[in-house]
Formats: sequence, C-alpha cells, structure tokens
Amino acid sequence: MSAKSHLSLCDSPILIDDGRKSFALEKWTGRKCYMLSARDLTIIWSNSPDYWRWLPDPDSRFSEVAELIDVCWFEINGEISIQMLSPETSYAAYLVFKLTTSAYGFEGHPAEITVELAGSEKDKRSVFLVPVRGQKRQHQTLRRLTGLFNCSRVSGSQPSVPAGKSYGKYPKERVDGWLEIELGEFNSENGGDGKLKINLRVKGDHWKSGIIVQGIEIRPKGD
Repeated sequence: MSAKSHLSLCDSPILIDDGRKSFALEKWTGRKCYMLSARDLTIIWSNSPDYWRWLPDPDSRFSEVAELIDVCWFEINGEISIQMLSPETSYAAYLVFKLTTSAYGFEGHPAEITVELAGSEKDKRSVFLVPVRGQKRQHQTLRRLTGLFNCSRVSGSQPSVPAGKSYGKYPKERVDGWLEIELGEFNSENGGDGKLKINLRVKGDHWKSGIIVQGIEIRPKGD
C-alpha cells in the first residue's frame, strides 16, 4: 500500500461489506480499525416500527442509523471475525451513539456489558449511557401496556443505584460530535477462526427512548 493510500484510510474510513461496516487504519501503526453499523448489529425489536426507526443522519458514515422510539427490552449484540483484525494487538470496543433531547430511561440505569473472545475469559463491566454532566432527575412514573410488555414508563428514569454512588464509566464526546462509551477490551493475539462477541443490555422493566445508534467501533486500545 502506498503512503498516500495509507494516509487516506487513516483520515477517511471506507465502507465495506455492502456498507454494513467501515474500515480504516490507525495513523501511526497501520493497525486495522472497524465500525459495525447499526444494521450490522442485532438490536432487539429493531425490525418493529413501533419500537425503532431507521433513518439517514448527515453526521453518520453509514446510510442510516437506528433511533429508539420506545422499548422496555434494550439489548444490542455485535460480532466480528478475529481474522479481520490486526494480530497481537490490544483492542477496545466502543458504542457510538447520540441522545435526543427527549431521551429517557437510561439515567441511573447501568448497561451491563460482556465482551467475549473465543477461547478467552469474558470482559464484563457496567457503564452508563448518559453523560455525567447535565443529567436530569425526574421521578414521574407512568404505566403503559403495549403488546407483550407491561412496563413502567420513566421520565428521566429513576436511578437503580444509590444516590452518590459512582461506578462504571460515562460516555465522552468524539471529535465527530457523536458520543462513545468503551464497552470492553481484548487482545487479538494471533487471530484464528473465532469471533469477538459483544453484548450490551440495560436491565429494568421501564420504558427507554431517545438513543440513536450509529454502530460499534473496534480500534486499537489507546487510540
């Protein structure tokens, strides 16, 4: 690969796999970076227009993103072949997303994350999807019965952790304007035929709304 092509891939990711993934190179090491688009993820209930909608976003590198309308069961799964990654590299996975101004149901409720590499231990952690600053704490709870669910609609969401207790991580703003939260880390070692599997779930029978998912980015740790 020429130096010009290398720099181009560092600055401008290209779409692959029919636009379902993006590919780039880390500028200083040349190691591979990927983003799995929302369409390349398994998002529970994302095929139901009552709960999710798919729409274009001018700030996204993909043709469409997934916006949560309303759901109780919030869960996202993603996977990628280890062979696609650079060998013997420490990687981290990040959820890349936005929150609408009317988002609710996530504040105070940690997302439980599992990152699993075939043949290795699982990386488990809890993170928050709402930035630590500017959080609203409203505690108005309404009831709603829809389809198979009987859930509590929470405006602003009631914290499921004690007030004042701080654990897990919070999202940070990226240079492209999106938010990202680290989901876990792993070492690609010598590659192989296995897959990296990522699971994210926000527990609780309350309603959740207002997150816009661009995808999950997998890049060398420390980038």
